[in-house]
Amino acid sequence: MIDLIRRLFFALLVFVIAMVVYFLWRGNPSGYGLMDLLQGKDSGQQLTLPGEAKVKPADVALLSQLDDEYTKLAAAVLPSVVSVNTKAMVQKLVQPFAGIPIYSGIVQVPQTGLGSGAIISKEGHVITNYHVVEGAQEVKVTLNDNQTFSATVLYRDAVRDIALLKIQSDRKDFPALSFADSDKTRVGQIVFAVGNPFGLSGTVTQGIISARNRHITDSAMDYLQTDTVINPGNSGGPLVNLRGEILGVNVAIYRGDQNVSSWQGIGLAIPASEAKAAVEEAMGGKPRTGYLGLEVNHDSVRINTGEASGQIGVFIVRVMDNSPAAAAGLLTGDVVTKFNGQPVGSSAELLALIRKTTPGSKVNLTVWRNGELGVVDCVTGQQPKAAGGM
Repeated sequence: MIDLIRRLFFALLVFVIAMVVYFLWRGNPSGYGLMDLLQGKDSGQQLTLPGEAKVKPADVALLSQLDDEYTKLAAAVLPSVVSVNTKAMVQKLVQPFAGIPIYSGIVQVPQTGLGSGAIISKEGHVITNYHVVEGAQEVKVTLNDNQTFSATVLYRDAVRDIALLKIQSDRKDFPALSFADSDKTRVGQIVFAVGNPFGLSGTVTQGIISARNRHITDSAMDYLQTDTVINPGNSGGPLVNLRGEILGVNVAIYRGDQNVSSWQGIGLAIPASEAKAAVEEAMGGKPRTGYLGLEVNHDSVRINTGEASGQIGVFIVRVMDNSPAAAAGLLTGDVVTKFNGQPVGSSAELLALIRKTTPGSKVNLTVWRNGELGVVDCVTGQQPKAAGGM
């Protein structure tokens, strides 16, 4: 019986092979067969690739020049941008599983993190975000050429969210970026974000400055807003202008939908002026950013009654406890119309004026309170350090 099955299977196999050979030899429905191939005939189908581009560079000279300049800028900046990798030991609670009698309690487990940074000195100083290295016991930086070095955290500023690292190397020729004057930043200005999003080092994205002064207190940054693509891992990387200067330090993305952790068109960067001030303080300079301890409404108000009728002012929504503003007698509900005699037309303008003073400066604020104008004398203080700062 088995022999019979084998013979039938063999006969069927021979028949199938014969039919395949026959169709290949005689031709398929398109008329192209094995005989045609042996005789050097083709199938009649042609593939002719174009030899030239549709558009010549000379026809789009300005775009070609812009393309070249973008690539030159990226090539100049990338060697100065590093990936920052951290390792920390964190506590984790272990509980028995489904009643199985295993060990339970607090254990130490390793936790890794990643971010970006920019080299700002030939000796290998790197600026990044405080939250990138917060709690880290080990920090390593990887250069654009894939060299990896250990790094020491020299300075932490939790309020500004700035940290200064030092690459552990005797080199004196690290490629460094300079700081731009972020006070001259213009809305619509072209910028580039460079960093390590999702661990993809050397990533460059392009956009514009969408807005300035994105904050409402004088105890935190007035961020630059950009539509440049920024994702987790970009934190600490530079936002550069067309000169390859650090205009800001990328710090966050706006999450309108809490379930979305990727880019939504709104990124925030710490202005270079604040980052540079933090670096100067880290290297032994005196604090040069003033503070009163005010939280103000983002929208300015127009006074419609009394002697101040028609004036524009800034509404104070909170006075921080134990702050210079509290010591001077400023109150929630006050409307500030002038700073050192200079009219203030917006919250951003008032906060910028406060921050530009040095700690210990005597200033006066013209305030509308209970229908009357008055002057409150203040002495600016030093920016407070959040827990964990240095």
